[in-house]
Amino acid sequence: MGTIAQEPNKENPITKEVISEWMNELSNWGRWGKDDELGTLNLITPKKRKEAASLVTEGISISLARDISKKATRNNPHPLKQSITLEAWAGHNWASDTYTMRYHGNDYSHIDALCHIFYKGNMYNGFSQNLVKKNGAEKLDIQKMNTGIFTRGILVDMPLLKNVTYLKKEDIIKPEHMVAWEKKTGIKIKRGDVLLIRTGRWSRSKEEGVWNFGEDAVGLHPTMVKWLKERDVAVIGSDGVSDKYPSGIEGLGAPIHQLLLVALGMPLLDNLQLEALAAKAASLNRWEFLFVAAPLRIPGGTGSPINPIATF
Repeated sequence: MGTIAQEPNKENPITKEVISEWMNELSNWGRWGKDDELGTLNLITPKKRKEAASLVTEGISISLARDISKKATRNNPHPLKQSITLEAWAGHNWASDTYTMRYHGNDYSHIDALCHIFYKGNMYNGFSQNLVKKNGAEKLDIQKMNTGIFTRGILVDMPLLKNVTYLKKEDIIKPEHMVAWEKKTGIKIKRGDVLLIRTGRWSRSKEEGVWNFGEDAVGLHPTMVKWLKERDVAVIGSDGVSDKYPSGIEGLGAPIHQLLLVALGMPLLDNLQLEALAAKAASLNRWEFLFVAAPLRIPGGTGSPINPIATF
């Protein structure tokens, strides 16, 4: 893995070809067997779950999801459509809903299943992309995560680290920032953790208004992927989508998604609401907590809307 350890520069830029090399160098294919469909969720062991449960001392729970929007915006061209039916049945009057939503993208809080993106015709662990059909994915679907995620969560508050209200377009998150956060807080990011990175996206939106997130998003530097594998992080989440937009890599718009989902087999949590969590963590001076999230049980799904909970 010598290539990835080098800090890219003008003489040694990160290109689409370099990302292809890293796809092989960082691959977890076969690590948990040729038929594995859980990927890095295998790192969340029964022991890890019991350790995470012991973090609950205050009994304070915080939702990490955004409200699901029913209004179209530049970052949400496919808002939730809700239709309520009022009817009488068996001597009672009832109200029921029909929901239509397209949750992948830059607005809904959701989790990506490992079948969400392909590379050279394959998904994680070498499963063919042909196994994803119009009526659902036959491998690596969200149903494989039906027992949920129950583990230690860690918040990295990047604006707090940099002493700013929120990060801006020119910012990018690197391994050195993770090390600095560990030094600042005394917290060590460990095997099987869920790592949540706050960029201050929603604070910026409140101050500046909604902007085109697809053209201006703070995200991870590709070298972060090597660091995530070295630490054996189980899941990563952000108030963005982990990828930086634009990526800066010609011909490759979402290298972080590709490396994490396909090479590492690591689920991503996108568009989380981390403002309340950041405020509570700062007030308690605690950056670790019990993290719990359960995707919908949808056979063949490429992901799911999600409402993660952090409990101190």
